[in-house]
Amino acid sequence: MALKSTNPTTTDAWKKLQAHFEIIKSKHLKEMFKSDAKRANDLTLKWDDFYVDFSKNRVTKETIDLLIELANELDLKDAISKYFDGDIINATEGRAVLHTALRAPKEAVVLVDGENVIPEVHAVKKKIEEFTNAVVSGTHKGYSGKAITDVVNIGIGGSDLGPAMVVDSLQFYKNQLNTHFVSNVDGDHYKEVIKDLNPETTLFVIVSKTFTTQETLSNANSIRTWFLESQPKEAVASHFVAVSTNIESVKNFGIDEANIFPMKDWVGGRFSLWSAVGLSISLALGYEHFESLLDGAHKMDEHFKSTDFNENIPVIAALLTVWYNNFFESESEAIIPYTQYLNQFATYLQQGIMESNGKSVDREGNKVNYQTGTIIWGEPGTNSQHAFFQLIHQGTKLIPTDFIGYVESLHGNKDHHNKLMSNYFAQTEALMNGKTEEEVLAELNEQSISEEEIKQLLAFKVFEGNKPTTSLLIQKLTPESLGKLIAMYEHKIFVQGIVWNIYSYDQFGVELGKQLAKTILTELNSGSLSVTHDASTKNLLAYFRENC
Repeated sequence: MALKSTNPTTTDAWKKLQAHFEIIKSKHLKEMFKSDAKRANDLTLKWDDFYVDFSKNRVTKETIDLLIELANELDLKDAISKYFDGDIINATEGRAVLHTALRAPKEAVVLVDGENVIPEVHAVKKKIEEFTNAVVSGTHKGYSGKAITDVVNIGIGGSDLGPAMVVDSLQFYKNQLNTHFVSNVDGDHYKEVIKDLNPETTLFVIVSKTFTTQETLSNANSIRTWFLESQPKEAVASHFVAVSTNIESVKNFGIDEANIFPMKDWVGGRFSLWSAVGLSISLALGYEHFESLLDGAHKMDEHFKSTDFNENIPVIAALLTVWYNNFFESESEAIIPYTQYLNQFATYLQQGIMESNGKSVDREGNKVNYQTGTIIWGEPGTNSQHAFFQLIHQGTKLIPTDFIGYVESLHGNKDHHNKLMSNYFAQTEALMNGKTEEEVLAELNEQSISEEEIKQLLAFKVFEGNKPTTSLLIQKLTPESLGKLIAMYEHKIFVQGIVWNIYSYDQFGVELGKQLAKTILTELNSGSLSVTHDASTKNLLAYFRENC
């Protein structure tokens, strides 16, 4: 196998970490800062326009050193080389994992089966550029001669989440085209999207690697039926394009072969926005911004590939997840961007992280005897502060939290931005320090309330603090900086998978439900239910059929 297989819990470094954990598990962050005047500087990394402060995590310099020792013992450096060089690290599907090649420069050489894939990558990018420029400029027109005004991306999973997140995050940079996304097979979804669209001025981008995905094909066929209610069959070629490898099926759909944008099987769905799957991004933002997004990701690739582990942002971030997940037994991580533009960022990362590392067997097929994966969730600040921050501050669960903030706002409203960022800084400080009983008592004594009321309220107003956070400050939200940020989390996923000795790039867990759904769909359509269902499912199906 390309990747080595080692149970991390059997390593010397893991044993050292266990012993170290027993020593520091109860230490409070406030005490760590008091005892180490250089802590904030020593546990902060500055790279390009990123300032990453790890110091409010429940670690010491020794913790970081031991975590890096673990990474070295598991031969992370060798794994990184294989990741970038096109080795078959997705062994269960017999594929390389090369989304990094999609943002590599023209002069790069990345071999797959002895062939340099970079020229083909750039040929596809050239095709995206030319098509984007034609649509945006109005050169590419609809069948009736009208310019395109709306673009609808039809896909699901990585064919939807990535492009939708990027377009939403970078709406400040959008051009005149209106962009829409259809993903859910729920018929109400696509109906809501198309109800106000003009078929004469709408371009549909169908994104399906195999052109067989049920949700995507169902939506595409239904939308084509709607389209043909007012347009001739010949118009399909002017209004539908596809990102796929299944050329014949796409042509049978009615799409001109010149409007098929290819992708390779070494591009995993949840890492595919950098490929032709990003066509809707390019259309929405313009090709130059799409190129900037890729350039940012490539810069993070170079940082990850070449930087020593003790200064490597994705490596340290990933190792901290291992520390909390496997030693503190913390099961979830929150991601809180202090910008409304990143409203979909945590949702996007849910797929990237949970689909990749939600595995329970190691690289040799053995059941793991340790926790893998983390539950990812989050919303933008300050909205999240008025929702679930109560649980993070005073709940019983330890939830490491990433705070993502920007030095500059895009519209330049300094008053609002200062208010926003004051909350960003205050929340990490509050989560670290908490509020002691003595501090609460002093506050209550200053108020005009009785001793009995003070006694009743005291326990409820105490914050224990010691809640870990990582603060990421970026100069400004741009296509390039967003590319860096996404790639940072991609590489964090990779490092976690290496440490946990799992395959991060298959997703067999999504298949069982799909298989059963096909059987049940046949039953619903025929009206004859199988006797093989469990009693609960049979009752549910019967109730549905009787009442629908």
